[in-house]
Amino acid sequence: MGSVFDFSATSRGGDDLPLEQYRGKVLLIVNTASKCGFTPQFAGLEELYEKYRDSGLEVLGFPCNQFGAQDPGSNEEIQEFCQLNYGVSFPMMGKIEVNGSGTTPLYKHLKKSAKGLAGSERIKWNFTKFLVNREGEVVKRYAPQTKPSQLEADIEALL
Repeated sequence: MGSVFDFSATSRGGDDLPLEQYRGKVLLIVNTASKCGFTPQFAGLEELYEKYRDSGLEVLGFPCNQFGAQDPGSNEEIQEFCQLNYGVSFPMMGKIEVNGSGTTPLYKHLKKSAKGLAGSERIKWNFTKFLVNREGEVVKRYAPQTKPSQLEADIEALL
C-alpha cells in the first residue's frame, strides 16, 4: 500500500516537508483544532512526545478547520496558541483538509490504510490519530475521544 515516508506535508511556513526525514521513527499523526472539546488533548500529546521522543517517537500535528470551523486561525496563530496554552514542542504543520476533494495525499493514504468504524475512511472529527511504525506502515487508527495516554502501550510496542 506504500509508506507514509513516500509523502510530503506542508510546514506551517508553507515549505514542502518530505516525510522521508522521519524514516526509522514511530509517528503519531493527528488532525488538530484549537477551539474543540478535544483541544486539551494537546497536553497529552506533548506528554507522549516528551516521554518517547528520545526513543524515536515523532508527533505530527495537522491543523484542520473542517469540523465546526474550530481552527479558524492562521498557521502562525495556531502554533502560538498551542505553545502558549499547552507547551507544544512537537511539529505542527500547515492547515490541511482531511475529507472531501481537498484531502491531502497523505490523509488519503492514512484513511485507506486504517479505516474507521464500519470500514469508513472518512475522518469523523478533530483529534483522530494514526500510529505509524518505523517502516512507514499505518498500524492503527484511534477515535477522537481516545486519550493520548491510552496509546502508550501501542507506542511502546513499536519503539
